[in-house]
Amino acid sequence: MEEDPEVPAQALPIRQKQPRQQLTKGMEHLRSYVIIPDTPPPTPPTILAKEESGDAHSDTYGVPATYQPIRNPSSAPKNDNPEKRSNPFQFGTRYLEEDSDIFSHNAWDHVEVDASYADFIEQQTLFQRSNQVSDFDKSRFYDAPEKWWDKFYSNNAANFFKDRKWLVQEFPVLGEVVKEGYGPMTVLEVGAGAGNTAFPLLGMNSNAELRLHACDYSKKAIEVIRSQEAYTSQPGPIPVLQADVWDVASPTTLPPGLEAGSVDIVLMIFIFSALSPAQWQQAVANVFTLLKPGGEVLFRDYGRGDLAQVRFKKGRYLEENFYVRGDGTRVYFFEEGELRRIWEGEEQVGDSGQSGKVVGEEDEKRNGSVGFEIVDVAVDRRMLVNRQRKLKMYRCWMQGRFRKPLTGPKQADQEQKEKICDDSGQ
Repeated sequence: MEEDPEVPAQALPIRQKQPRQQLTKGMEHLRSYVIIPDTPPPTPPTILAKEESGDAHSDTYGVPATYQPIRNPSSAPKNDNPEKRSNPFQFGTRYLEEDSDIFSHNAWDHVEVDASYADFIEQQTLFQRSNQVSDFDKSRFYDAPEKWWDKFYSNNAANFFKDRKWLVQEFPVLGEVVKEGYGPMTVLEVGAGAGNTAFPLLGMNSNAELRLHACDYSKKAIEVIRSQEAYTSQPGPIPVLQADVWDVASPTTLPPGLEAGSVDIVLMIFIFSALSPAQWQQAVANVFTLLKPGGEVLFRDYGRGDLAQVRFKKGRYLEENFYVRGDGTRVYFFEEGELRRIWEGEEQVGDSGQSGKVVGEEDEKRNGSVGFEIVDVAVDRRMLVNRQRKLKMYRCWMQGRFRKPLTGPKQADQEQKEKICDDSGQ
């Protein structure tokens, strides 16, 4: 483009680089809870009195005492390399201690929120509950949830989520089954999305007898997986990775290519939260049906009080701890005890108000009942710190391992009777 000859070059305005926005519009209501100010506000008289008496923390590193995360005593064990932990459910050992510089790391483990922030969560929940989604819109979000995920993946393709490189750290068994010579192993990922779990496993795999099945109820998500070069260029006559459309809450079908009792490991990474409470029973029953006796579910999802839950404003609340995002996709936030009850097969009450065990009729005939053994369930609490923008964000995730019993109760009873008869010589 030619310059205007009547306008001197030096008169042209110089466009200044705009600083990055500190908070989005949707997070403005959280400002006082996530911002670490350069100059802390005046300390309330009640806190000041405690500080003078030595009973409270003074303001340090720009974090007001009234909003500080709870810090551990300085004698707490230190380890600045949490990746070396031996127990994957330990979730790191980077403790925020009394003398820790909050800006020395981007994340701190096992961080509990202080009383003022906990009170804010409670007040925010009351606000959300009193400003629910309309009955008309609820029917839209409940009737065909897969269409909202189709739209999501149409808009974002494979660019929204990052590959889950932490999988082997959190679930070490995945690092074993991909090793050369491990032997026959069938892994099913439920809610595979764009393949951010399946493709990292495929890339690590040296086990010729590994079979990966990636399923999602979004047709568009499966199209995204099947369009990737890593999927289309799989060597050999039998592909390692197979991607198919399947709804884990389907009352009539199992995934293509899989039969009852044929799966060793089921991966459920941030997928159970997309189901409504009324779908949990059928989903758990389907997973139980697919697993071999002794097979396991590897589970990770959102925990109660996570920032993603707290930040919801009005018009997003569907039912208790269940929300709809702005793009129409849904998300639930779990507690530890709740997950234990769901996977152990205890009484449930869904949208319909009908209670009953998590059980499928065919499963009951085969195994006596549907109830998983809880190998591990743990809460992963972290505080993420953005040092440049001076933000702190409390995150909360749930992680679990649930095992299908080797024998069902009825089968175990029969085996015990046979053993007694053998021992008695009858």
